[in-house]
Amino acid sequence: MEHWEREELRSANSGLRRQVDSLLDAFEQQQPHLGEVCRQLESLRVQASSPDQAVEVTVDGSGVLTDLRLTTSAMRSTPEKLASSIVEAVQAAAQAAQQRAEALTAPIVTELDDMGDLPDVLPEAPSLRDIRAFFANQGRPETGSE
Repeated sequence: MEHWEREELRSANSGLRRQVDSLLDAFEQQQPHLGEVCRQLESLRVQASSPDQAVEVTVDGSGVLTDLRLTTSAMRSTPEKLASSIVEAVQAAAQAAQQRAEALTAPIVTELDDMGDLPDVLPEAPSLRDIRAFFANQGRPETGSE
């Protein structure tokens, strides 16, 4: 191998090392923030009431119903009206939970979008885009369409 070829390889190697170091530094700076956002998403709870105030619900950050309270007026309602009140309250709480989760994850998604990705440099490296997708979906499993 010629001297100039070795120097070219050293230069390429050095550039690659700088890229990887930069990506790793950026990721390490995000780790504490990522952990905190995960904790906030896991503990997120949102309450909402039906328009007639007959029903109060609590949902988690994914919009899953975790608590349901019926008032005395709910017990005087027809089954159809009560069902409608429950659905309205759950939908309102789930929508609010989704909005809060998006607000929590938006800064991370933006920051990760601006970063390169390790497999671009080293094909066998873990993907930062997978982390970004997780936060873009607020922790929901990917559906394959992003």
